[in-house]
Amino acid sequence: MKAAVLHEVNQPLVIEEVSVPNPGPREVLIRTRVAGLCHSDLHFMEGLYPHPLPAVLGHESAGVVEKVGSDVTYVKPGDHVVTCLSVFCGTCDNCTTGRTVLCTDTTVKMLPGQSNRLSWAREEKLHQFLNLSSFAEQMLVHENAIVKIRKDMPLELAALIGCGVITGYGAVVNTAKVQAGETVAVIGCGGVGMAAINGAAIAGAGRIIAIDTNPVKLQLATKLGATDIVDPGKGDVVQQVRELTGGGVHHAFEVLGRKETAEQSFAMLAPGGTATIVGMIPFGQKIELHGFDFLRERRIQGSSMGSNHFRVDMPRLVEFYMRGKLHLEDWISAKLKLSEINEGFANMKAGKTLRSVIVFDS
Repeated sequence: MKAAVLHEVNQPLVIEEVSVPNPGPREVLIRTRVAGLCHSDLHFMEGLYPHPLPAVLGHESAGVVEKVGSDVTYVKPGDHVVTCLSVFCGTCDNCTTGRTVLCTDTTVKMLPGQSNRLSWAREEKLHQFLNLSSFAEQMLVHENAIVKIRKDMPLELAALIGCGVITGYGAVVNTAKVQAGETVAVIGCGGVGMAAINGAAIAGAGRIIAIDTNPVKLQLATKLGATDIVDPGKGDVVQQVRELTGGGVHHAFEVLGRKETAEQSFAMLAPGGTATIVGMIPFGQKIELHGFDFLRERRIQGSSMGSNHFRVDMPRLVEFYMRGKLHLEDWISAKLKLSEINEGFANMKAGKTLRSVIVFDS
C-alpha cells in the first residue's frame, strides 16, 4: 500500500510503499477511506513533540473493515468505523473507573516505536503513530481503537469526529461540563475550536464568544453557535471579553496550544470560572498565572481528547449530525489526494483552511 512517511522533522512527508501483516488476535485491518489533517500531526512534523522516526503519521480517520483477527467480536468485514487514538485496555485502574481516555495499559496502547504493524523494504524500523497511522491506504489497529458507526453516515464527515470534533465537543461537555445558560469563550476557531463552539451550543450555553484573527472563521463560528466574536487585533483580548460579559466568563477554552493564549484563558475568567487547555502547548514550555486569581476559586485544567468515552460519544455525535445539530459540512475546506498531503499541511500552517481531508480511492 501507499503511505506518507515522515523521515525527519521539518521535512516533507514522502509517499512510500509500505506493508501490513494480516491481523493478529484482537486486531482489525481497515481500508482507509478518509484521513483528516490535524494540527497535532503538524506538531510532530515540526518536532514540537517527540516521536521515533521514520513514522507514518495520521490519526483522524474513517474507513471500512477488511479483515479481523482471532477473538475480535466487536466488528466484522464491511462495517464502517471511525478510529480514535484513545485506545483502551478495559482492565487498568483508569479504565475500570470510567476514565478510558487515560488508559495506562501499554500492552494494548503500545508506546510509540513498540509496534510491529508496519514494514517496508528497508533495514530501518518503520513506526506506527498513536497506534493508528492513518496517512496510509490501510490501517492495522487494535479493535479497541475503533468505533462502529451507521453506514448512512458520510465517511468524509465521520473522519472529523475521530479527533477534532470529539476533542472540542468533549472538552465542553465531558471535561468542563458546561451547563445551560453559562458563558463560554473559545480561543482559536480552527477545527477543534469550531467543535467546542458547536458543542457549547448543543449544551445550551447562554453566551458563546469566539476569538480569532481570521474574519472568515469568525463568520463561520457565528453559524455554529457563537453569539459574540472577538478579534485580538482590535485590542486586549481579556479586556474585550470582560467588557462583553461584565466581569468574565464561566468557561474559557484554549484551543491554539500557545503560552500567551493559555494565560489569557485564565485571566478572562469570572470568579469561580474554569479555564480548560485543549491545545497542545509545545513540549517543555511553561505558562505563568497570577497566584491571587486562585483566591477567587478560578481553576485551570487540561483536557485529553475531550475526556472521551468514544464508543458512546462518537455515535451520539453522528446522531447530532444526522439531526442537523452538528454542522460538519462547513468544516471541510479541501479534499485532497494522498500525493497532495504536503500542500495540505502548508495551507494549514498558513491559516488558509479549517480542515483538509485526504480521500482515498474506495
